[in-house]
Formats: sequence, C-alpha cells, structure tokens
Amino acid sequence: MPGRAEYPEVGDLVVCSVQNVKNFGAFCSLDEYGGKEGFIHVRDVATGWVKYIRDHVREGQKIVCKVLSVDKDRGHIDLSLKQVNDHQRREKIQEWKNEKKAEKLLEIVGQKVGKTLDEAYAEVGEVLIKEFGSLYVAFEDVKADSDVLKDLELDKKWGAAVVEVANENIQAPSVTIDGMLELSNPKSDGIDYVKKALPEGVKSSEAEIDIHYLGAPRYRISVTAEDYKVAEQELKGSIDNITAAIEKSGGTAVFRRKEEK
Repeated sequence: MPGRAEYPEVGDLVVCSVQNVKNFGAFCSLDEYGGKEGFIHVRDVATGWVKYIRDHVREGQKIVCKVLSVDKDRGHIDLSLKQVNDHQRREKIQEWKNEKKAEKLLEIVGQKVGKTLDEAYAEVGEVLIKEFGSLYVAFEDVKADSDVLKDLELDKKWGAAVVEVANENIQAPSVTIDGMLELSNPKSDGIDYVKKALPEGVKSSEAEIDIHYLGAPRYRISVTAEDYKVAEQELKGSIDNITAAIEKSGGTAVFRRKEEK
C-alpha cells in the first residue's frame, strides 16, 4: 500500500498471515507490509508453557501480533502473539479492514477522474493520509463534513470525486452497548419514583440512550455512540443519574452488563 513505511516500528500492532508452523515458532507474512516475513518464537506464542504450538496458531490463520524487533539489514522481524489482548486484536483487525476498504474507495475515486490507483495515491491519497492520519478516517470525515477538504488545495475534480465516493459508500460510525438495570422502591407508590428516575438516564448530547421495560423490576438500557469510549462514558453517566434519583427516594438500583438467567 503506497504511503505506508517499508517496515513497521517496534511496538506496532500488525496483521499477519501464518505461513509455516514449527515446534520452535511460527513464520508469518505481514499483510500490511508487502508480505514481509516475521517470526513468532514459541515463547511469544502464549503465556505459560506451550505444549502443542498448533493449539495456539496454525497455517492460514489471520492473527494480530506486536512487533518486538526489526532488523532491516537482515529483513528480520520478531513478533509476539501473547502480548496482544482480545480488545487490541479486534480493533486492529477492524482498522485493517477499514483501510482495505478505503483503498478500494480511492481506486474508485481515481476511476472517476481517469487515473490509476497509484496515480490516485500520488495526487490525492498521500495528502489525505498526511492530513487525516489514514485514508478511512479521511473518507469518514469527508462524509461528515465535505468542507474539511477546503484547506487542502486539492484539484477540484479530485475533491468532487472524494466527496461523491464518501457520500455513496461511508456510513456514519456508531457502536451500541447495553445492560440490564433493576430498579425498586419499597414505598407503596414506589413505581412512581421509578418512573421519575428513568428520564434522568436519557439526558445526553453525545449518545442515543434507550430504556425499555423488560418486566418488573428490570429495564434494558442501551447506548449508541460514535465509539466505545463515548458509549461507555454515557452509559456510566446514565446509570449514575438513575441511581442517584432512585436512591434519593429510598429505592435501589443494580446494573448488570448481561442479563442473568
């Protein structure tokens, strides 16, 4: 992919395809770096003693590794699989998929102005990467507000093509998280206090918050926001507001991420 460094940096997370697994480690190709070879020593495959390496990694598998060292003279890259947690793996895979999609979009942009993908990278792609950090983020930001291109001094035909492709192919990013909230109040009119507390949980300008009745005393609360960090913050704020309101009236609130059966 044009615009990417020839080698990763130490500490980077990289998407790899497992090519050959031996008892002493696994050889991988780095998908984002022209298929350069990397190696995972068996000690870096998993925490603890690895009895059978293929219990953890196998040929043809797509994995995410952390770069431990890079020897450009020898073309050697040491990798660790065990130092990547599930959250990092999911985020990196999604980032990788997004950039693959963005490259396809840039190719479409090039076609609209009669240029090849390489020409599109040279004439507009590199500018977008420098300004926005990645191609996909550039298309997302253009989708949200096409005026972000005004200060880049792009040729009008390129700018128009980028806006058109972004509008046709990018959806506004969002994530949804939820959980179950149990609310109770021992007073004879306790349900009225519960009904008064619930609206305190939907006061947000950063997210869409929905609360659905599941059956006394349970309520499903779901939060949709632009990313997980915002969603988690808004969910916590919503629960805190409801809890404060119900406890003020002498009631209780218990939140669970997953409904217990």
